[in-house]
Amino acid sequence: MTVSAEGTTHSMTILAESDLLRVRTTLRAESQAAGLGLTAATKFVTAGSELARNIVRYAVHGQGEVLIEGLDKAGRRGVRATFSDAGPGIPDLDAAMTDNFTTGGGLGLGLPGSKRLVDEFSIDTGPGRGTTVVITQWGR
Repeated sequence: MTVSAEGTTHSMTILAESDLLRVRTTLRAESQAAGLGLTAATKFVTAGSELARNIVRYAVHGQGEVLIEGLDKAGRRGVRATFSDAGPGIPDLDAAMTDNFTTGGGLGLGLPGSKRLVDEFSIDTGPGRGTTVVITQWGR
């Protein structure tokens, strides 16, 4: 953990299912530190948990990382999480962002559901270059 002018920063490697609890715990702690209400914090943790699970399922050797940052911009507090992996990338992002689309046998709600749960969502991916997803939740 580091502390900057904006807040705390946590960098964690994601290698296996056993890392998901540590990711969720840190997401929740940073959400509380940012002053997010219970509903906003729960949505953020749920979205982050899904993205961490995607790393375990789809990344090369199930390996990736998350950078969790406390934010304080112009008196507005929030939390950002950047999930990245060097996996195969998503060949058809439009399809992957469609409800019920799945390549892994799940419900197909992971990426589009995560997007709906947070205030800000961005994804950068492509075949052979991995995936980076950034989610942000702001306090009210």
